[in-house]
Amino acid sequence: MKFFHIVIELVIGFISLFIITKIIGKRQISQITPFDFISAIVLGELLGNAIYDENIGLIHILSTLLLWGILMITVEVITQKSLKSRGLLEGNPSIVIRKGMIDREELRKNRIDINELQNLLRQKDVFSVREVEYGILEADGKITVLKKPEYNYPTLSDLGLNPKPVYLPVTLVSDGEVLLDNLKDSGFNETWLDKQLHMQGFKDVKQVFYAEWKEDEGMHIVPLQKKK
Repeated sequence: MKFFHIVIELVIGFISLFIITKIIGKRQISQITPFDFISAIVLGELLGNAIYDENIGLIHILSTLLLWGILMITVEVITQKSLKSRGLLEGNPSIVIRKGMIDREELRKNRIDINELQNLLRQKDVFSVREVEYGILEADGKITVLKKPEYNYPTLSDLGLNPKPVYLPVTLVSDGEVLLDNLKDSGFNETWLDKQLHMQGFKDVKQVFYAEWKEDEGMHIVPLQKKK
């Protein structure tokens, strides 16, 4: 009975967390701030402690999750409507490199040393500070870089060339399985896909690890490597 009770609480807790995450939005994952990080930890702790505490019932779990979810949503609403609270709760971006010069005071305020700054720059494919005109440390801890003109790649307009249309690659096969929704959304069917595979020497889709279609470049196929 105790095991069954824990299973029920876990399932209900999982559904509750899923609903709260959906209501709050994708920003919780894609643009997580320090406040969001702490909120996620607390929410998980509340659920975990509540499930394994015999003195806490299902009603207490749901009411706790509901209250914390309401508080998180309230904070989100406040930050959307109040600029002052937005900086307090979410943080403000900081210019750590200004006109090619490192702002040591901004680094100190954000508790970042030069080694950490170089690490962040390398993640943006910048291997020397001399290449950077402006560097902005965002609220989520990532850095945005504006390079100096001499280190920027020339654009098509700089070279006087006409821009080409851009096409999005679509994954059609993954781990030997056909992604039917992607295939249909691209206007193709399995007969067409089989023909494309046969043209490149594949007799069966199970031989394909990954395959994508791009309108201007055609099919790109990665074969499935057999285990030795």
